[in-house]
Amino acid sequence: MSLAAVLRSEWTKIRSLRSTLWALLPAFGVGVGLAALAATSLRGRQPGGTPADPLFTAFYGLTLAQLGVVVFAVLVVGAEYGTGTIRASLLATPRRGLFYAGKVLAGTLTAAVVALVTVPAAFFTSQALLGPQGVGVEAEGAVEAMLGAFLHLTLMCAFTMGVATMLRSTVRSLGILLPVFFLGAQGLANVPALKPVAQYLPDQTAWVIMHLTGPPGDSRFARDYGAWGGVGLLVLWTAAALIGGYLVLRRNDA
Repeated sequence: MSLAAVLRSEWTKIRSLRSTLWALLPAFGVGVGLAALAATSLRGRQPGGTPADPLFTAFYGLTLAQLGVVVFAVLVVGAEYGTGTIRASLLATPRRGLFYAGKVLAGTLTAAVVALVTVPAAFFTSQALLGPQGVGVEAEGAVEAMLGAFLHLTLMCAFTMGVATMLRSTVRSLGILLPVFFLGAQGLANVPALKPVAQYLPDQTAWVIMHLTGPPGDSRFARDYGAWGGVGLLVLWTAAALIGGYLVLRRNDA
């Protein structure tokens, strides 16, 4: 069986199980909705004479929207373990590396399509609602931030699929990942005592490129790495999770 055939099979599973596919809708709704809310609340406000960063308002909602991507990724992997259909899947595709690659690609590409819609929608909605304070794609850092936001959502899906494969359980995966990432979204990396470690959590590393780490030069929010350095850290997290997932899948029975 070829990778293309496995990819088609895995996409059919995702499409057939509507609860899995619908888990991505909150990612779009929350991402765009919170961008609109942030823009509306900050429009015209200039604390200390300095207007809010328009890119912050655009991508603030993604700190919670990513939870929808996490749930989707866990369901793509965990549903088969929960129902026992993973045995039939591995019988149909005995080459576990091929099976794993097809599943990860199917899930990640689906999340990438949603990210491709969500990120521009959040950006243009927020900038329109900011009025005169809004910016266009030609603004400095705008395209970079949009690309970083797209990579963030897409890589978070792949990372989560790797972790879920290692844990082999929907309940365990959601029980670990959702609390960690929800608390991270609430600013754990900005708590002085926790910042040295929390800033390196996978859901935190792309915040610099998305302009979510506060004003430049503010030591309370600054990170120890730059914009693309943070994306690179997320790539490393993703690679480690995917490798770990493959090793568990290869060495353990379904």
